[in-house]
Parts: sequence; C-alpha cells; structure tokens
Amino acid sequence: MSDENHMSRALSLAVAAAGSGEAPIGCVIVDGLGEIIAEGANMPISAHDPTAHAEIIALRNAAAVLENYRLKPGLTMYVTLEPCAMCAGAISHARISRLVYGASDPKGGGVAHGSRVFDQSTCHWKPAITAGVCADAASKLLKDFFKARR
Repeated sequence: MSDENHMSRALSLAVAAAGSGEAPIGCVIVDGLGEIIAEGANMPISAHDPTAHAEIIALRNAAAVLENYRLKPGLTMYVTLEPCAMCAGAISHARISRLVYGASDPKGGGVAHGSRVFDQSTCHWKPAITAGVCADAASKLLKDFFKARR
C-alpha cells in the first residue's frame, strides 16, 4: 500500500476523533509488509489524559500487540499532524523506523518546528521522516474543526 492509502486511514480516524469532540488527529502504525498493527485517535478530553494524543494511543496499542515497549524494526507511523515534542520523544523511545506525517504544525510541532526533538544530540533514535503526505486534507480537517468551535 502507498503512503497515501495509510494516511487515508489515519484521516478517517481523525474524522472519528472530531466527531467525538476531540481535535481531529489520527495515527496508524504499519509493519514492514504494509499491514496495520495499531491505530490511535486523539482522545485527551474523553480520556481525561493530557498524554492521550493519537500517536501515544497508537504506540500503546502497538506495544501491547508486540508485547514490547521497544517496537520491532521496520515499523512506519502515519499521523495526520506533525507530532509534538512529547510524541516525538515517545516515537524515539519506541524506535519507530519511519515517521510519515500530513500537515505541518508551526505552533506545536516538535519535528520540523519548535524543539525539533530528532535533531537534538540527546536523541538516541531518529526515524526516517516524510512530511506533507495528504497535507491539504489533514490541514483542512483541522482548520474546519477549529473554525466551527470559534
């Protein structure tokens, strides 16, 4: 499957999150064969948990499936929005091989913006990064969600 196909699944999870009143961010983790092994959608409001970002939920689910906090090599994470510093740190600790994200986040991102977690000398693991996959769709979803709330 292509990056766009996997990002499409992440976008559908983001739409579901929005339907629950959460910021529309979705995430899938895919193995080397292209099979989805874990998913996550934003849920800090409903879970009463500030760490319940889509990436963290997907990482927790993948770790449970694989029965290891360090995920096996060759996994790719697809997420609709550039991960924040917290999520980038978790991605590094989990040893995700490749990160693919949709929309950039100049205000809260921690990969290409802000703290640039993977560029720090103290970062022990850096995934290969592909940015901008389905960025227009992800960005529109976020803008429409927040516009409706203002």
